[in-house]
Amino acid sequence: MSQSNTRAHKPVMSPVVSPVVSPMTSFGRSIKTVAWSFLGIRKRSEFENDLARVNPLHVIVVAVAAVLMFVFGLIFFVNWVVAK
Repeated sequence: MSQSNTRAHKPVMSPVVSPVVSPMTSFGRSIKTVAWSFLGIRKRSEFENDLARVNPLHVIVVAVAAVLMFVFGLIFFVNWVVAK
């Protein structure tokens, strides 16, 4: 008996190519992502798109800066109101 070549052909999978995102676009998208997170409203699909496109370091830097601005803004506002 001869063996026939009946092996199943495996499909060749191409590597996933991620879109090239410039650092400025990623940083701008990080600002947008953090701003939406402060409001708490965001579509799930947009959230998933942001996760795929932003740099986590950018999100952390923007979030820390936003929190600091928010806290110091509140301190300034309270001092301004109390001073009157």
